[in-house]
Amino acid sequence: MSSSKRQSIVPRVHSGPKAPVNFSQSIIIADSALLTGNHTINISSESVVHPRAKLDSSNGRITIGRRCIVHERTSIGALSADPRPSETRDGVFIGDYATIEVSAVVESGGTQIGDGCLVGVGCKIGKGAKLGKHCTITPQSVVQPFEIIPNFTVIYSNGTRRIDKRGVSELKNKAQARQIEILRKLIPSNPNKFLS
Repeated sequence: MSSSKRQSIVPRVHSGPKAPVNFSQSIIIADSALLTGNHTINISSESVVHPRAKLDSSNGRITIGRRCIVHERTSIGALSADPRPSETRDGVFIGDYATIEVSAVVESGGTQIGDGCLVGVGCKIGKGAKLGKHCTITPQSVVQPFEIIPNFTVIYSNGTRRIDKRGVSELKNKAQARQIEILRKLIPSNPNKFLS
C-alpha cells in the first residue's frame, strides 16, 4: 500500500539523551524539533523553533533570547573540529531578536550571537566566535572559530565585510515581531513534549 504523504529526503537523526529545558510559556516549538544533550537549553519568551531544528547541549548550555527565530535543519551547539579549548563551559548564547536561518550551523564553545543578528542560510559560526549586535551574515558565509565581529557588521560569502550604517534596527525588530505572530498560527507548537 503506497502513501500519498511526501517522504523526507533528509536522513533520520538519531537522538541522544533528552536535554533538560527551561522554556517560557509563550514560545513556539515544533513537535519535530530535536533537543538533546545534558546541559540546560533555555528558550526565552516568544521565540520560535521550527520543525527539524537541532539544539544539542552536549557541549554546553544553550540560551536563546526573546523573539528569536531558529529555522528548520539548523544545528545549534554543534561539536567543533577546532582542537583549541574554549575559555568558558557555556555552549551557545543567542541574544534577543536574532534569526538563525535554514541549515545554518552554530558551533558550541562560548559562541555568542548578539541581539538582532541574522545568520543566513547555510552559514557556519565557529566555536567561540562572538558576533556583535545587529550583524548580518549572508548565506553560505563562514565565521572562523574565536573570531570577534563588531556591531552592525555585514559579512558576505566571498569574505568581503562592511559596516551597516542604515540604522534600521528598530524596524527589523518590529518586522521580526510581526513574523513571529504569523508563525504562531502556522507552526503547531508542543513545548510539553520536551518538558517531561
